[in-house]
Amino acid sequence: MALTPVLLLLLAYCLSGVSSSAGPPPRSFTSLFALGDSYIDAGNFVTMATPVAPVWVDKPPYGMTFFERPTGRFSDGRVIVDFVAAALGVPFLPASLANSSDDDVARRGGVNFAVGGATAVDVAFFERRRLVPFKLLNNSLDVQLGWFEELEPSLCNATAETAGSYGGGRCFSRSLFLVGEFGVNDYTFLWTANKTESEVMAFVPRVVRTIASAVERLIVRDGAAHVVVTGNPPIGCSPTLLTLLRRTSRPTSAADDDDYDHIGCLRGVNDVARHHNALLGAAVVGLRARHPRATIVFADFYTPIRRILENPNQFGVVVSDVLKACCGTGGAYNWNGSAVCGMPGVPACANPSAYVSWDGVHFTEAVNRYVAEGWLYGPYAHPPILKAMRRP
Repeated sequence: MALTPVLLLLLAYCLSGVSSSAGPPPRSFTSLFALGDSYIDAGNFVTMATPVAPVWVDKPPYGMTFFERPTGRFSDGRVIVDFVAAALGVPFLPASLANSSDDDVARRGGVNFAVGGATAVDVAFFERRRLVPFKLLNNSLDVQLGWFEELEPSLCNATAETAGSYGGGRCFSRSLFLVGEFGVNDYTFLWTANKTESEVMAFVPRVVRTIASAVERLIVRDGAAHVVVTGNPPIGCSPTLLTLLRRTSRPTSAADDDDYDHIGCLRGVNDVARHHNALLGAAVVGLRARHPRATIVFADFYTPIRRILENPNQFGVVVSDVLKACCGTGGAYNWNGSAVCGMPGVPACANPSAYVSWDGVHFTEAVNRYVAEGWLYGPYAHPPILKAMRRP
C-alpha cells in the first residue's frame, strides 16, 4: 500500500523524537521573520497588485483545503512558512502589508515580508533590459529588507528581549529568519525572454551574490543569529515552464531528446537550478566561516520535490498527473495562461494532496508540509531548523 503524505509525516514526527534523550532540548525560538516570493507569501502580493493589475489568488479555489477561503497564499492551503511557524509555536505570520501587522500582539510572533513575483536582483535590472513586457512590482529582496529595517524598532520591542538593542545587539538572538526562496522569478524572466541556457547560467552568480549579501546584512547590521537560506526547487518540472517552453515541433535529431529528463522535466532549466543551489550552498559555507557566532541553515528545496516526482506512488500522488497542475485547464500539463487558477470557470481537482503542483507554479499544501518537515527535522536542511537553536 502506498504511503500517503499524512502517514509519511506522522512517521517523520515519530522519528524526530528518537534522539530526544541525547541532551537537554534547545532553547525555543520566540519569533519568525520571512522574506521571499510566492512560495511563502501570506497576502502581500494581493495588497500590492490589486490596485494595478487583475489578481486571481484572492479567489476560490485558493485556500480550499485548510482555510476554506482564499487568504492570499498561493496554494490550496498552508504554505511552508505556516508549518515552520507551527513547529516553533508562533501564530501564522501576518503579511507585512496587511493592517494587522501594525498590531504589536500579532508582531510578537514575527512578520512575513514575502511577496509573490519577488526577485533577488532589483526589478529595474529586468525592466531596463526589457526582459519583461510589463511593469514589475517593487518587491525585490533588497526592498523587503528595507521594510524589515523600517519596522525594526517596534519589532525589537515586540520580541520581549533587550529593548532598543537592535542593529547588531541581542534583540533578535532568539528569532529565526527565513530567507527564500529567491531566484526562481529572476531566472523565469530570462527563460521566458528566450535567453539561452548559457545566458541564464551566467546570471546565476549575480543572483547568489545578492542573496548572500542580504544574509550578511541581516547578521551584521540587524543582529540575526539564526538564518535559513533556501535553495531553488526544480522549476523545470513546473507545468507553467513546461508549457511556455514546450517545443512547437518534433525533434529533428536524437540530441533534441536531451531537452527533457526521464521524468519529462526540462533538463536545462533544472541544470540552472542545480547550479544556483551549488553556488548558494558554497556561499553559505563562506558566510559561516566569516560569522561563526551565527547559525546559518541551508534548506534544500530541490531534493524533496524531485523525490516526490521520482517516487509518486510512495507519496499518494497520481502517477499519470505527476507533472500536471491540480487547478487549471487545458494542454498536456493542465495549465493555460489565458485561464489560470482562480479565474471564473477554471476547475480544481477534487483531491489536491494527490498532486505536486497546485496551480502550475506553486505546490499543494501536502507538498509544502513535506518540504517543511524535511527542513525542520531533516534530511532536507543542514542543520535541521529545530536543531539549529543554540543551547543556553
